[in-house]
Amino acid sequence: MKTFQLEAASRADLGKKATKALRKEGIIPAVIYGGSETRHIVVTQDAVRNLIYTPEIYDIDLTVAGQQCKAVLKDVQFHPVTDEILHLDFLEVTKEKPIEMEVPVVLEGHAAGVRAGGKLVLEMRKLRVKAAYDQIPERLSINVEDLQLGKTIQVGALHFDGLQLMNAKNAVVCAVKLTRAARGAMAKK
Repeated sequence: MKTFQLEAASRADLGKKATKALRKEGIIPAVIYGGSETRHIVVTQDAVRNLIYTPEIYDIDLTVAGQQCKAVLKDVQFHPVTDEILHLDFLEVTKEKPIEMEVPVVLEGHAAGVRAGGKLVLEMRKLRVKAAYDQIPERLSINVEDLQLGKTIQVGALHFDGLQLMNAKNAVVCAVKLTRAARGAMAKK
């Protein structure tokens, strides 16, 4: 995983009024949990912009009042109308404790069904995996060379060393769908 450095400050006022005042100043309230204690912190919008608006997953070196810890971004809450970032949840991680996380999917190869006139469709951009923190990859690569026209790859057919897939086994990851032109060509035969 790529590493992201993030500076944060502790937060003492936890009420609605104090939180609203922080957001007006461009500061986002956040929480770190999963360690020995839950800590309330604040971060600036500029500091987390590159962390949130990306498909990548990051290993975050979080510094709070001189103390460093490793964390991953667990949840982001957005305002329903303005899409402003309202709150962040960070999960403190250790090498011993397995975590659940969404990892981006990358398709590799040229599917046989595409060569036959189909269209390759990625149904799930991310898969939820459970593994030790240091074994989670940046992305999951899936080879689609043998995927025929009208066929799918389901979560149950995938296997990755050291990772447990948490999605439903019958969920479709990608498929080669029949295009209208290919359907017309098959009807003429």
